[in-house]
Amino acid sequence: MDNLIEDTDDWLGNPTPLETCRHQLRMYENEFEALTLKLQRALENIQGLIQDNDALIQERNSLKAKLQYAEGDLLSEKRRLADIEHNRNHLFDENQRLLREARDREEWGFHCECCAEKGL
Repeated sequence: MDNLIEDTDDWLGNPTPLETCRHQLRMYENEFEALTLKLQRALENIQGLIQDNDALIQERNSLKAKLQYAEGDLLSEKRRLADIEHNRNHLFDENQRLLREARDREEWGFHCECCAEKGL
């Protein structure tokens, strides 16, 4: 061994190679425990998110069913209103035709066979 290089293994306060390895091992163990704890928390968070997602899917499906039911009701009402509009238009046209016929009878003194029989 070179006289200029001092052997410091036996100095007070200097760790031995075994102590250095043990210290490094404890640091790794602490890091492993911290990472294990973080992983456990992350898994719990993921499980919570999965449960939230399942609840949201159920709510979405329920709302989708309600929407489809409401759309069916709306379509039925739309058909009913279309029928009412058609009947209203038909009755309005018939009323206008009858009013024209009555006006024409008054203007020309014309009576249809039915009115003549009734004395109108």
